[in-house]
Amino acid sequence: MKFAGRAGCLLAVALLFFGCKKPDGTAAAASPPGEDGPTNAQPKLPGTKLWLGAQELSAELAHTPLQVQTGMMFRTNMAETEGMLFVFSVPHRASFWMRNTLIPLSCAYIGSDGTILEIHDMKPKDETPIEAGTDKIQYVLEVNRGWFDRNKVSTGMVVRTERGSLRESFFGRR
Repeated sequence: MKFAGRAGCLLAVALLFFGCKKPDGTAAAASPPGEDGPTNAQPKLPGTKLWLGAQELSAELAHTPLQVQTGMMFRTNMAETEGMLFVFSVPHRASFWMRNTLIPLSCAYIGSDGTILEIHDMKPKDETPIEAGTDKIQYVLEVNRGWFDRNKVSTGMVVRTERGSLRESFFGRR
């Protein structure tokens, strides 16, 4: 999904305030007033294959506002070789949480060049935001908790898709 200029920035700000798992540190609420957000799991999303070093994952792609807001909410399982990749139109300071998320997860905060900048473990139903240490996050990958350790995937590694780099795959060549 590609947004230009001001529209892309406005979408990123809206996702930070209203998106499931994406409040910024100043947001008073994660959902618009009077709304509790999604109430059930979303259907399995279209996906792509990802490579993190020698490791391969099948990742669902969350890139519309509703897909991002819902994320992994209300799901009860995820296969060991699966994950969900959140794709944002512009880099920002990501902040994920686990509202209505039942599966223990780990997430990687990934820069626009596809490099894993941070990895965090998250607890089911914990609404404490895990804010990135940088404003350069354009992708976030959620997997089963501990997957990165079990597969020797660490910060500094580059994530690629079956079509090339993350930038090439989601935003064309720049």
